[in-house]
Amino acid sequence: MQMRKLGDSGLSVSAIGLGCMGLNYHRGLAPERKEMIALARAAVERGVTFFDTAEVYGPFTNEELVGEALEPFRKDVVIATKFGHDLSPADARRSGGLDSRPERIRQAAEGSLRRLRVEAIDLFYQHRVDPAVPIEDVAGAVKDLIAEGKVKHFGLSEAGASTIRRAHAVQSLAAIQSEYSLWWRQPETEVLPACKELGIGFVPFSPLGRGFLTGKIDETTSFGGNDNRAGLPRFTPDARKANRPVVDLLVQIGAQKHVTPAQIALAWLLARMPWIVPIPGTTKFGRLDENIAAAAIELTPDEIRHIDASAARITIAGDRYPQAEAERTQR
Repeated sequence: MQMRKLGDSGLSVSAIGLGCMGLNYHRGLAPERKEMIALARAAVERGVTFFDTAEVYGPFTNEELVGEALEPFRKDVVIATKFGHDLSPADARRSGGLDSRPERIRQAAEGSLRRLRVEAIDLFYQHRVDPAVPIEDVAGAVKDLIAEGKVKHFGLSEAGASTIRRAHAVQSLAAIQSEYSLWWRQPETEVLPACKELGIGFVPFSPLGRGFLTGKIDETTSFGGNDNRAGLPRFTPDARKANRPVVDLLVQIGAQKHVTPAQIALAWLLARMPWIVPIPGTTKFGRLDENIAAAAIELTPDEIRHIDASAARITIAGDRYPQAEAERTQR
């Protein structure tokens, strides 16, 4: 597995990471826990060193699974987790479901350290920007945790360029994590240029469009009750049918190179910048191998130009989130 550095932070990780959310959360019926622990360990054996989780996944149970799975490999892996949601009882929650007050950040860090079975959190992201707490206060709280040796690196998820700059001025950011793929390219407008300017790595989540870009989902696919795609505007049957051209493009390029559309989608991301590290998630061993193999695929300049030009002519149907949730992103 090739390695990449997340900007100027010095944090070196595998070119393809593993998004762990779906191992037991938000993707339908949770698989057998022992099997998912085995999958995470298989990823390590195949060269993956970068694993992503969050306290809200479960909540808490995903961190516990990841902590157990990776404990034997602790010196060989980088684990990223996230804070920022209000996980208190429903009648005591703050408006909006977010909470990045400094005291809550410290509480989240202590819990994540315990569940992940680590002495320090490698990369600690604010999961979503909390409009009720100045980003300078958030960065300052993480800076204190870094000084205490409880956190190694700071990151933001789904933050806008101005927020990134303000946070970075207080505590240097190692990475920005946001959705980014061939069917969601908004980060290219302001966020990726800011990352390049400031020397910050970029970690695309949902790099395969929550599975749509694999070509295995169409308008007839059904989602279980615990699968959040069932409530996303971009995953209505009509939207899935309308968005098929972006998959057809990937299929076309993949056929020419004798690889899968998912591998082309990941290779396209890797070709954007050397400090981009996608974190596709999967619960299947075959798909894990397929994703990892994408790191070795090289797209020619002509192929990249063809993909970009063709994609520019495709209008993607459906918002990626319902309106209320969309308003909490890219602040």
